[in-house]
Amino acid sequence: MNNIDLNTLYNEAIWVAKKLFDRGKVSGSSANMSFRYNDKIYITASNTCFGKLTKEDFSIVDLNSNVLNENNPSKEYPMHLSLYNRHTSVNCVIHTHSTFSTYWACKKTIEDKILIPSPTPYLEMKVGNIVFVPYADPGSKELFTKFDESVTDSTSYLLENHGPILGDKNILNAFYKLEELEEAAKNAWLVEHF
Repeated sequence: MNNIDLNTLYNEAIWVAKKLFDRGKVSGSSANMSFRYNDKIYITASNTCFGKLTKEDFSIVDLNSNVLNENNPSKEYPMHLSLYNRHTSVNCVIHTHSTFSTYWACKKTIEDKILIPSPTPYLEMKVGNIVFVPYADPGSKELFTKFDESVTDSTSYLLENHGPILGDKNILNAFYKLEELEEAAKNAWLVEHF
């Protein structure tokens, strides 16, 4: 990702955040997103809204959890760091409470083999294996421990009663992956209810 300049990455992240907000995939200040650049993580600061994100709304954190600017990072940044530290190919992480993915996160349990019963092949093709993470309070050390213990070779996770978090090699790919996850979750809900 280092062949792309930091300003371009900021612009892509802001564009993705606005698209997610405008499409109703995030609301208020409940989502968080980060990208990696030169071994630093640029993550949306605490209480920022995807609908009006600017460059000044990012906190900068190193891979050892040291905050490098005046902005407090999203309280859930340890989950982002878990993915970056375990997957060198991951350069962007997005976490939302998007409606249909969160529906399945509330309905499923650790025992379920299929978390989202996708009626089409695209969920598996574009998102891959989705790993279930047992419930712990949002922002809690218990959640971060459970998430870290759940990280496998997958880069797609569903937090019980909470929502999806996923990573990919760049900002746009992470966005496409989240869009596919939410669309598949919506289709699965429609098949179940109609």
